[in-house]
Amino acid sequence: MKKFSPGLWPTLMTVPVVLIMLALSVWQLDRYNWKVDLVDRLTEQLAAAPVELPAGPFDMEEWGYRRVILTGTFQHDKEIHLFSHADKGRKGFQIITPFIRDANKGAVLVNRGWVPEDKKNPESRSEGLVKGTVTISGVVRKSWAKSYSFLPASDPVANVWLYGELGAMAEHVGLEVSPSFVEMDDTIVPGGWPLGGQTRVSVPNNHIEYFVTWLGLAGAMAFIYILFGLNRAKRPEK
Repeated sequence: MKKFSPGLWPTLMTVPVVLIMLALSVWQLDRYNWKVDLVDRLTEQLAAAPVELPAGPFDMEEWGYRRVILTGTFQHDKEIHLFSHADKGRKGFQIITPFIRDANKGAVLVNRGWVPEDKKNPESRSEGLVKGTVTISGVVRKSWAKSYSFLPASDPVANVWLYGELGAMAEHVGLEVSPSFVEMDDTIVPGGWPLGGQTRVSVPNNHIEYFVTWLGLAGAMAFIYILFGLNRAKRPEK
């Protein structure tokens, strides 16, 4: 008498699915370890002492979230308005301004910080339009574009941007720029606007939950398959 007889079709349907679920659980575990390493690297880079931003191209994997310093002058007449919400949900804009570095080191698009809607016009915050040569510090951030084609597009004509489209912004201001933004730190500017220190580091790491979910589903399906095969083997043959 057979002790285990699940049948051909249940086996053909169950075994591949269980193997796929097991593979997904292993992949989620790999993703978890990758995220842990990423968070450790970002934390280390944010904690490091500021260094001078390189002139010309550089590796964003190495320089992302690095604290940097740079010396030069702002071109306030070419500032860019990136739509953004503050922590408490207030609508406003991140003010991105071309920064011409000293010693012919090129231009950088600097995110000076956030302003509310009523401070969008530079004339409403004239005290904060710092003139002359200054040394600033901030964090290196990479550019980003809209994730899906159906999302609304930025409006360069109205100078209202929805995404950190560094290439398009550089074209808009007519400059060749560094391959990254620099987000200024929370140094207070005259008049209080823009409000710097807007860098937010959020790296969700839910992969252990996903790992347990896929592993649990694989185990449950394997258990049902085994139970089915045992019960089927006990049935009398017709």
